Amino acid sequence: MKPSSPSAAVRGRLDHPVVDADAHWLESVPIFHDYLKQTAGQTLLDEYIQSQSRADRWFQTPHAERIRQRVTRPNYWFGPGNTLDRATSMIPRLLHERLPDFGIDYAIVYPTLGLGGFQGLPTDLRRACVRAYNAMAAEMFEPFKDRLTPAAIVPTVTPDEGIEEADFAVNTLHLKVALLHGVIQRPMPADAEWQPDPARRRHYFDSLALDSPFDYDPLWSRLTELGLAYTTHSGTLGDTTTRSSPTSVVYSRVGHFAQAHQMALKGLLMGGVTHRFPTLNFAFLEAGVAWAVNLCIDLMLIFGKFGRAGLERDLHPRNLDQKALRDLFKTYATDNHFRNGRVDRIFDENNLWPNQPGMTAQDLVDRAADWDEFAFAHITRPEQIRELFSSRFYFGCESDDPTTRWAFDEQSSMGAKFQPIFSSDISHFDVTDMTEVLEEAWELVEHELIDEARFRELTFTNTVNLHGRMNADFFKGTTVETAAERELARMSTA
Repeated sequence: MKPSSPSAAVRGRLDHPVVDADAHWLESVPIFHDYLKQTAGQTLLDEYIQSQSRADRWFQTPHAERIRQRVTRPNYWFGPGNTLDRATSMIPRLLHERLPDFGIDYAIVYPTLGLGGFQGLPTDLRRACVRAYNAMAAEMFEPFKDRLTPAAIVPTVTPDEGIEEADFAVNTLHLKVALLHGVIQRPMPADAEWQPDPARRRHYFDSLALDSPFDYDPLWSRLTELGLAYTTHSGTLGDTTTRSSPTSVVYSRVGHFAQAHQMALKGLLMGGVTHRFPTLNFAFLEAGVAWAVNLCIDLMLIFGKFGRAGLERDLHPRNLDQKALRDLFKTYATDNHFRNGRVDRIFDENNLWPNQPGMTAQDLVDRAADWDEFAFAHITRPEQIRELFSSRFYFGCESDDPTTRWAFDEQSSMGAKFQPIFSSDISHFDVTDMTEVLEEAWELVEHELIDEARFRELTFTNTVNLHGRMNADFFKGTTVETAAERELARMSTA
């Protein structure tokens, strides 16, 4: 029988399954409302319905007021534009039936309505929505678990909240993927002195690791115990400081996932989470890998300057030979600008460091006595940064992203080899035909940007490692069970 789609034809030539690390569905609003009512009652359902009226804020606000308040323009339209794909995005049975035609053997399905984790809602309502979503997803996808598994929302507004929902998702609902938010917007505590309404204070992004008001180690520990990888789908869309164009969706949207992921990853690494939890895997979805290549290189380079050895070797205040320096001033500082005792004042009044006037070398040494930017991470060599990016971090790459090839370009990334994971993003606006996604990814091979071995890593190996190394039974009972077991065994001896 001839394959029914170009993507199915691509799958037919492969000697391995295709695992989709980041598909989506469009939740049916009436069904979600029923689950929310069952979970929390009519009063909270009414409160939720009322809260959704804010989605029309941009349309209800006059242009001048949009500009004044920096009200972010929303998407024009969302979701598949053709009838069959729209039905597929909303009906798990149809998605299950059509998956082989997409060239995909198994898919992890993330929310759309619940993608933001219902952040911004009052605590009781937010938690009720999360619980209702998880129950709905678990029950609706249960008959199709051989090919589809939904991600549970594991909220990260507080660690206790995340632990409670992770336990419920795994132990009660038997879900095995956690959607976390790697950054949480929080109001600045100092603004409470003049602004009693937290929603109107300035906000910052908490990476949940570095400088967080909460200790998230118990959550990372519980994820590890439950066999859940850290997978984040955070974004910064609508952030009033960087992404709040009242007129351009493109301006606000482009790069917002990467911006959130960069903050989260830096916090996890510099805050020592990767060191304290050496078996926890981390995935950053829907932003590609280009940002991660750049971040890895930046961190390795800056380690050479801001790591303890670099600071002491190149920047230590005592490295200055002040007598020789003063002699150079006497020889070369001869124009009018340096006359009238100004050179003496530079030295005698300790003005050798313009950004810290009046400080002696000893003052600067004392101030930095315990300053080691990489201490929490236990990083003493730049190669350790490269190893983390090459082994513990995974990056969701969509099929139309040619920069996926950079994941495998070790020569240009200072020896790092990244772990991209195939992310179809089906059910969202940027996939205009679900049957073309794998074929589009295959163009990386056709255009000789990567070879077939790298394509295998992208569409199979890396996602199997991401989840299978956290949970040995992750693929049990699925259509890819045998192949995944063999791949995990192969990788463990590689």
